[in-house]
Amino acid sequence: MNNSSKIAISDAHSKIILAGEHAVVYGKPAIAIPFPLKVASIVEKSIGPIIFESAIYTGFLYNMPIKLKGISNCIKETLKYLNKPEKNLKIKIISSIPIGRGLGSSAAISISIVRSLFSFFERQITQNELFYLVQIAENYAHGNSSGLDIMATISENPIWFEKERGILSIKSKCPLYIVVADTGSTSDTRVAVENVRKRYNLKPKKVQKSLDTIEEITNEIKKAVLNGNINLLGKLLTNNHNELINIGVSDERLNNLVKLALDSNALGAKLIGGGLGGCMIALARDRGQAKEISNKLVKSDAEKSWYFSTNEDVVMEV
Repeated sequence: MNNSSKIAISDAHSKIILAGEHAVVYGKPAIAIPFPLKVASIVEKSIGPIIFESAIYTGFLYNMPIKLKGISNCIKETLKYLNKPEKNLKIKIISSIPIGRGLGSSAAISISIVRSLFSFFERQITQNELFYLVQIAENYAHGNSSGLDIMATISENPIWFEKERGILSIKSKCPLYIVVADTGSTSDTRVAVENVRKRYNLKPKKVQKSLDTIEEITNEIKKAVLNGNINLLGKLLTNNHNELINIGVSDERLNNLVKLALDSNALGAKLIGGGLGGCMIALARDRGQAKEISNKLVKSDAEKSWYFSTNEDVVMEV
């Protein structure tokens, strides 16, 4: 291949935390599943300083805004790791994943970039190398990242995650039909995590009780997923949401969407990710009901909604 026309393209999918967000920061388990919204990174040869092109910023890498500094640091560290200079590249990002909605957009973007840089320079990458380099961006975006977003975004299957023990792939006996609704407002995971920590310092017994309850719910959700017990799974998801309310990471709009989904006969519903904005999910009995709930959420207060089945790599947008 002529080096001047060389191009490398890599992609990554987003993720949904089914159970255990926030509690995972305190060493509790969490369950995450792939969400078929994707991002692609395209690397090609350029001349001069590195050019970064995306929907939210296009320009030189050295001028990237502060909100993208984690990604900038990740690119620089990856090039350093590959022993390559910070020049003569163009990195273009094409993404269908909303930013700041608890869907793992920052992890997915960083994963696609690191993969595409390794591919461009014809280097194989291990999972440990990928995790190390992407964690640079995640720690900047979220503070002391648990690593859950990265592992969930790398994995093609639902995972059981524990910070000190790693991951375990899990599989449901039957497909799960899931609705995702976007409030349209950004969820700042770093702020939400700090708020929980402040609340923990003020009322340790109360917050610890909620964290322990979330752990119990997550364990039960694992069993329900493995057994394909969707009715129980739905109830547990709603219980998880109530505990997230107790630790102060939900808000009125998320609660309204959860209530609307439940009023529309969803089996269960909860916020996902950091909370205080972002997205929520609802569990449906089948594709038809998922479409119906998705439509109702958009007609009410959701800016956008999707529905999908966990046994397919496609997602429908409303």
